[in-house]
Amino acid sequence: MKVINRTVLILSLVSLFADIASEMLYPVIPVYLKEIGFSVLLIGILEGVANFTAGISKGYFGKLSDQKGLRVPFIKGGYFLSAISKPMMAAFTFPFWVFLARTVDRLGKGLRTAARDALLSQNATPETKARVFGFHRGMDTLGAAIGPVIALVLLFFYPHNYTFIFLVAFLPGLISVLLVFLVKERPEPSSTMAKGNFFSFFRYWTIATPEFKRLVIGLLFLALFNSSDIFLLLKTREVTGSDQLTIGAYILYNLVYALASFPMGILADRIGTRQVLVSGLAIFSLVYYLFGTTHSAWVIGAAFVLYGVYAAATEGIAKAWITNTAHNANTATAVGFYTSCESICTLLASVIAGGLWTGFGSKSTFMVTAGAAIVSMIYLLINTQKRVEK
Repeated sequence: MKVINRTVLILSLVSLFADIASEMLYPVIPVYLKEIGFSVLLIGILEGVANFTAGISKGYFGKLSDQKGLRVPFIKGGYFLSAISKPMMAAFTFPFWVFLARTVDRLGKGLRTAARDALLSQNATPETKARVFGFHRGMDTLGAAIGPVIALVLLFFYPHNYTFIFLVAFLPGLISVLLVFLVKERPEPSSTMAKGNFFSFFRYWTIATPEFKRLVIGLLFLALFNSSDIFLLLKTREVTGSDQLTIGAYILYNLVYALASFPMGILADRIGTRQVLVSGLAIFSLVYYLFGTTHSAWVIGAAFVLYGVYAAATEGIAKAWITNTAHNANTATAVGFYTSCESICTLLASVIAGGLWTGFGSKSTFMVTAGAAIVSMIYLLINTQKRVEK
């Protein structure tokens, strides 16, 4: 079986173009919102609501995908919603409309994520899954590196013309939607889980395998302390005093992440997902220690390189490991359950990090997270098997 087959390649290209569109707006949206009258508090509420919508809906749509035994309709709908949200942002500046546009974008992410990951899992074997997810994450993150570069170029030639940037961002988003129509899927067995309300996907825990439970407990413990990357960017801005260097560091992180993802997947398939992911957590702990103790721009740059290596060693690898511990008929539910819980934990983590930063300074935020990573690493070493077979 070819490791990177047609379906995996197309889905990876879809994610590449979708992330170019989304990440073009990442450095633009906060500035745009402030310009049209949003306070910092209102921006925070907007992003919190939008991201929570994406997070909690992943589980629901994952379960629905399993129940219908279909993936592509959810993937198509998800990428379409995200694409159409870009010109929506340019149409009106009313607060309600802006809230609606951002929520539509994040709802699209929630609609597609679990179904897409289940389809990637379907097109891999337990022995090749880390490479498949690593390749996909690499392409996805390459888009995250390209998007901000395009935004910076557009802002240089068209300063403050945010409407134009929103319209340009629609183009790669549209390409991603068109590419999805090239994806084909074979029918999957329908899930045996009973139907229920919006939150019924949480019942997956009652039928999940012991391996899945042990793994997810370790990952979610870290997620509870792994706050938004915005805190890393705030620290970078504090140390460097430069917006350009801060954005450059974020682009550097995404480039390293993109380039290292597939090699990390190859390594994980050879020596085991457990070894690579645990090593990634050790790197993560070092990164947060460096952010907590340094006042050097050079060390911050090195930390962002290591942060890209950590992400490559954990993001795709974790999904490969999770799908290898899930039941075939409930793969999307398993992914949706984990990603929904992760989103809730990340929201709480940002609140915890903000409280620590305000009350005890930035160092406390990073050192607590570094310690949590070590605890999670030790837990996974003790409580998970060296190799997980499906």
